[in-house]
Amino acid sequence: MRWNSPELASLIDDARRRFTHAGIASPDVDATLIAAALLGESSHLALRFYSPEQIPSSFTVAYEAAVKRREKREPLQHIIGSAPFGILDLRVGPGVFIPRPETEVLAEWAVTEFEKLSEEYEGQQDESIIVDLGTGSGALAIYIDQRVQADEVIGVDLSPVAVEAAMDNAHEHGSAVRIIEGDMTDPDLLSEYSGRVAMVVSNPPYVPFAPQESGLLDPEVYHDPETAVFSGKDGMDAIRGLIPVAARLLMPGGLLGIEHDDSTAAVTRELVEKQGCFEHVRNLKDLTGRDRFVTASKVQP
Repeated sequence: MRWNSPELASLIDDARRRFTHAGIASPDVDATLIAAALLGESSHLALRFYSPEQIPSSFTVAYEAAVKRREKREPLQHIIGSAPFGILDLRVGPGVFIPRPETEVLAEWAVTEFEKLSEEYEGQQDESIIVDLGTGSGALAIYIDQRVQADEVIGVDLSPVAVEAAMDNAHEHGSAVRIIEGDMTDPDLLSEYSGRVAMVVSNPPYVPFAPQESGLLDPEVYHDPETAVFSGKDGMDAIRGLIPVAARLLMPGGLLGIEHDDSTAAVTRELVEKQGCFEHVRNLKDLTGRDRFVTASKVQP
């Protein structure tokens, strides 16, 4: 299909070539999404129908500046100011972890299993509470809140920047999620909720530390907050700390879902099993078929 604006098509083609040379995995998508964002379009498909007269005079300069940022491997989401997550479009920026598509699997698991749990306990529980440990942009907490009927959904994050971003995202999506600043590994976190929570989900920092010069990770990773990505030499520090917190918070029969590195599936499952109060401990695969999550339910007396 021909473009109505040859100049716009040429700019996007040039950006595509530059992104390819920079080693960016999705040069076509990035080049068009940046243009769409600058033109205020929610879909890049509309760009082909833009006439030259519709393109602001400031566009060329703004697009070139954005392309240069992406060439330097600044995350696309920081440049366009948002990140998709399932049904949500979340505001992100420096200091806030960018939600990844694989976490949508955990979100859908949470929705499906919470609905089953609600049916099982219908009329037996006075309240239904969900806690998201390490909420970041609020992705999991807001997504779940939009999809299920829970009395309260709480998102917890250690970073004041993330807490502010999550609050803004919750407000933007009309969500009543409660966002609080706290450490997911704090033994006294949400002590007033001990034994009352129906579900705990977490996408914690879980990447084994690797310096940028090692070349082991994409450059974009290092634009995320270090404390939201890395968790000690083996990537397990946060997970070791949050499992006992989740065990304390959950009611009997309550559900746990944790995202982990694809290299730590076995050790994460072992830690949950060794906690001694969980049953039905299982691995759950991500979109690529790799073990990425551990799920479990708290033993009932």
